[in-house]
Amino acid sequence: MPPVESHYAILTAMLAPAFFLTATASLLISANNRLARVVDRLRQLMKDMDDADDDEERRWLDHRISRQRRRSALILRASQMLYIGLSCFVGTSLSVAFDAFLQYRMGVLPTTFAVLGVLALFASSLMLSRESTIAVRILNEEMDRAHLKTQARMRR
Repeated sequence: MPPVESHYAILTAMLAPAFFLTATASLLISANNRLARVVDRLRQLMKDMDDADDDEERRWLDHRISRQRRRSALILRASQMLYIGLSCFVGTSLSVAFDAFLQYRMGVLPTTFAVLGVLALFASSLMLSRESTIAVRILNEEMDRAHLKTQARMRR
């Protein structure tokens, strides 16, 4: 193959990992934003816990703090998987380039990196999906509790 065509083949082969890198980076930004919101909420809940006078209110806040901690743990694991995926996609691009320069002696290494990256991306997506489900359940619990408090006040 003439050198110019081989360079185009290499660059073309490196495009798929580049798209995955972009998708992974977007998910990382989203996960970091979610984590920041959870941390802010945890700080507020801990402040509310310090100010709470009622034992029932403290139990409720403790329950909510534990749910938020679960969310933060899921986001952390998802972020870790995203960083692993990002590393694998970079490894895919590098191994594709090296493979061409070494006259295709890298074997299945580029494919292995790509598969591992996609699996990490898949696992992180499942974790972020689970975290979103927990977030919506927490919101529903808060709305139900606020509604019950409002109804109790109206009955007085």
